[in-house]
Amino acid sequence: NFYKEKKREDIYIRYLYKLRDLHLDCENYTEAAYTLLLHAELLEWSDKTCALHLIPRDGEHGWTQQELKERLFHEIICYLDKGKMWEKAIELGKQLAKMHESHMFDFMELSELLKKQAKFYEQIMHAMRPQPEYFAVGYYGLGFPSFLRNKMFIYRGKEYEWLEDFILKLLSQFPNAVRMTSTAPPGDDICNSPGQHIQCFNVKPVLTVPHQFKDKGVPEQILNYYRYNEVDQFQYSRAFRKGEKDPDNEFATMWIERTTYITAYRFPGILKWFEVKSVSVEEISPLMNAIETMEIANEKLSNLVQQQACDRSLSINPLSMMLSGIVDPAVMGGFSNYEKAFFTDTYIQEHPGDHERIEVLKHLTALQIPLLEDGIRIHGEKTTEQLKPLHNHLVTCFQDLREKVEKLYGVITLPCSLTEKKKSRVGSVVMPYILSSTLRRMSTASTLSSTSSGLSSGSVSSDGPSSQDVSVLSRSEEDNRIARKNRKEWSVSKSQVLLEKKSDTDGVSPDRQQRPKSLQLGDRRLTLSLFQGVSSQLSLSNQLSPLPASPYTPNTPRSSSYSSLLSENDANTIDTPGTPPPMPPKRHPHEIDNLAITSEFSPPLPVKIENKPPPPPPKTRKSMFPS
Repeated sequence: NFYKEKKREDIYIRYLYKLRDLHLDCENYTEAAYTLLLHAELLEWSDKTCALHLIPRDGEHGWTQQELKERLFHEIICYLDKGKMWEKAIELGKQLAKMHESHMFDFMELSELLKKQAKFYEQIMHAMRPQPEYFAVGYYGLGFPSFLRNKMFIYRGKEYEWLEDFILKLLSQFPNAVRMTSTAPPGDDICNSPGQHIQCFNVKPVLTVPHQFKDKGVPEQILNYYRYNEVDQFQYSRAFRKGEKDPDNEFATMWIERTTYITAYRFPGILKWFEVKSVSVEEISPLMNAIETMEIANEKLSNLVQQQACDRSLSINPLSMMLSGIVDPAVMGGFSNYEKAFFTDTYIQEHPGDHERIEVLKHLTALQIPLLEDGIRIHGEKTTEQLKPLHNHLVTCFQDLREKVEKLYGVITLPCSLTEKKKSRVGSVVMPYILSSTLRRMSTASTLSSTSSGLSSGSVSSDGPSSQDVSVLSRSEEDNRIARKNRKEWSVSKSQVLLEKKSDTDGVSPDRQQRPKSLQLGDRRLTLSLFQGVSSQLSLSNQLSPLPASPYTPNTPRSSSYSSLLSENDANTIDTPGTPPPMPPKRHPHEIDNLAITSEFSPPLPVKIENKPPPPPPKTRKSMFPS
C-alpha cells in the first residue's frame, strides 16, 4: 500500500508477485488469485502498449494492456478454480466473455469461457466444498514487534483446520508465548507486561444476504458461499449471569455478551489475516436470547425436514436426535423453561416493555408445530424396526405438545409444504434454503380460543347474526383473504391445504335462517331420523353441546345450519342456538302414515329398489311330451 500511494508501480508490482509466490508455496490459491487481481486492476481493456514496469518479469515486451489483462484473468480464474472459489471465477469470466463478444469478436474463445462457466455452476451445486473456520488472535505484551503488539487479527483457516491445530501452528512461531485461557479482553497488567501472551478463539462470520437473494428461495449451496466469504464482520458470544441464579430455571438469568469485530478488509483477500479495526460489545437479554435460540432451531428444523424429504438416502439419525430434543421434555426440558421464565404474570409486571417480544416468542413456539408434524411424518416413513419404539414415543409426546401449544398460543399454518420438490425446466430438483425470517413471514396464525368462542357463543335470531358473530366472521374473512394471497405465491401441498369457505354473510339470503354453530351437519347426533317416531323424543330430550374445535383444522367460518331442515315458519320460532328445535305436534295414529304430513318435518328418504333377476322357466319332463 505504501508503494502504491507513492505511485511506485514498478516496486508495487514486484512485491505483488513475491506475495503470489509465497501463497503458491503454501497452496493458498485463493489468496494468490486476489493478489494477481491487484495487478490486473492497474490495466485497461485497450490496445495501448504496456509500459515496461507493468509487465512482469516472465512476460514479453510489446504486449498491449488488453492482452496482458486477458492473460492475468485466465491465470486468476485458474487459481480461483483450485481454491474452489467458483463464484468469483464466474464473475471474472463474465467480464472476459463480454469483451470477447462485444469487442474482440472471438467466438471460439467465448465458447470455451462459457463451457468453463457452466462447469463452475455445476460444481457450486454438486461439488464437496468444506468451509473454512475463522479465528480471532490477540497479541498482548511488550515482547511482540510493534506491528503485532496489543493488536487483534482475524485469521482465515484452511480446509479442515480446527482451533487446536491452528493454535499449535501459531505457538510454533512464538515458542516463548503463553496461551491465554480467557476470552475476555486482557487488563493493563498483561498488555504492559514484558512477555508474550496470545489469545485465540473461534469467531462466527456474519452473513450478509445479497440484495438479489432477499425474500427468495435460494438453495443452501449458494447461500453457504456468502456465509464464509465476502465477509468483514465477525461475532463472538459469551454467556454470563446477572443477579441470583435460579436453580429451577437457568434461562431466566442467562445473559449473552456479544462482541462484534470489523476487519480492515473483506475475506478472502490478499492475506490469510486482517487487522481488527473496530470492536463493539452489546448485551443480549434472556428473552432476546430465547427468541434467537427458537429462530435458529426452527430454521435448522425446517431445512433438515426438507433435506430428508428430498433425499431419502440420507441417514435418519440427525432427524431423530433433533425431534427428540424438541418434542421429548426429558431430553431438553422443552419450551416449559421459557414459560416459567417469561410467560408468568410476575415477569410481565416487572418488564412491561417486553410484551411484543413475548408475543414473538409465543409465535415462534407455535411455529414449531407444523414443522414437527412434517418431521415426524417423514420420520415415520423412514423409520426401521429398531427405531419404531422411539418413533411411537415421539408421536405420543408430539400429540401432547401439540394439544398444549395450540390451546395456549394458537394454530400456525404454513402456506407452502416444506417437503415439496420444485423442479426446473431441465428436471433438476431445486431445494431452497428457508431462513427464519422467511418462516415467520410465511406463517399464518389463528387462535383456537376465537374458534371455540365462535362455535359456542354464536347467537342466531330472525334478524341475522349477532355482533359477536360478525366479529368472528370478519376475522375469518381476513384470514381467508390472506390465505388466498399466499396461495398465489406458494403451492400448497395436500397435507397443508387451507380449508376455505365463503363467509356466512356471503351467498346466504337474509330471509333464510342460519344453523347455529353448535350443531353441524357432520355431527353424528343429527340424523335423518331425528324427527321420526319415538327416536325423536330420545334424541331431543338432552340439549346438544357444542362440538370441540378440532386442532387439526384452521379457523374457518361455518355456513350450514340445521334450521334449513325446517320450514320458514318453524325457523322463526327459534331464538337461541342452545334450545333444541320444537317437537312435532301430536297426531292421531291414523295420521302418522300420511306421507304428506310427515314430509313437513323430515326430508324424504330415498326408496331402495331391489333389482331381482327374472324367475327361471318351469322344469319340463319327458312324460309331458307325447310319444
